[in-house]
Amino acid sequence: QVQLVESGGGLVQPGGSLRLSCTASGFAFSSHAMNWYRQAPGKERVVVATISTTGGRTNYADSVKGRFTISRDNQKNTVYLQMNSLKPEDTAVYYCKTNVAYGTYWGQGTQVTVSS
Repeated sequence: QVQLVESGGGLVQPGGSLRLSCTASGFAFSSHAMNWYRQAPGKERVVVATISTTGGRTNYADSVKGRFTISRDNQKNTVYLQMNSLKPEDTAVYYCKTNVAYGTYWGQGTQVTVSS
């Protein structure tokens, strides 16, 4: 079955960096676009970044442009989110997501807290 497992979250000071990873299994990873979403307390889950199958096309939410970078390694079935210049408003649970022919799948999420 499809599984997405995120890792790399934690507590970081404002201005710091983190790299999130999402390792996939159970489907043809290299044939599917991947997405990172986040959900802050009391708010809706929103898309942060998307990446095409080869990594040649990426899109970002305006709030993270220039600070976050999405990438993928199709040999490792893993998608990454490099987060730099983190702000307190980036605090959220971060999820990876994919859409396959038979459904939409989410990881369990990883908590990112930006605080001094």
